[in-house]
Amino acid sequence: MKKIFLSLFILSTVIAFSQSSVCGQFHRKYCVTETKNGNSNWIYNAQSRSGLFNQGMTSKIRCVIYKGMDYRINVCCETTIGDKVNYKIFDAKTNELLFDNATVQNEPLFEFQSSVTRQLIIEVSVPNGATDKDKHKPMDAACVGLLIEHKVTDRQGFSKY
Repeated sequence: MKKIFLSLFILSTVIAFSQSSVCGQFHRKYCVTETKNGNSNWIYNAQSRSGLFNQGMTSKIRCVIYKGMDYRINVCCETTIGDKVNYKIFDAKTNELLFDNATVQNEPLFEFQSSVTRQLIIEVSVPNGATDKDKHKPMDAACVGLLIEHKVTDRQGFSKY
């Protein structure tokens, strides 16, 4: 009986791991932004994610941003589903729309400064309509990455004496 449970546990762990690793660390490899002279103060944020998306799919993630920090959000995807991934950022408490990259020609990169600590909801949507150029068939699915980076906000103005 113990061998059966152990076998089932190992099998379920392998299945769960293989499903989560389909896109694995896609965001770390493909959403990275070039820096001038290789110098960057941006720090990887553990709230970053990658996922397998079908065409027309929308997914949401909740994240926390902190007062006194600058944030950079970068959304990238495999070219098989096109390059027009849309994302919106909402205040989790009020559901107020704070940013929609559709208003800036689906620009994948967004930088902002946080004046208060709050929870956000980031909603990522993949459009319909991407087709395989050779066979003219719709593509099934592709990896999408959401890279969140942060750094301490630079002091502005005169320093205290």
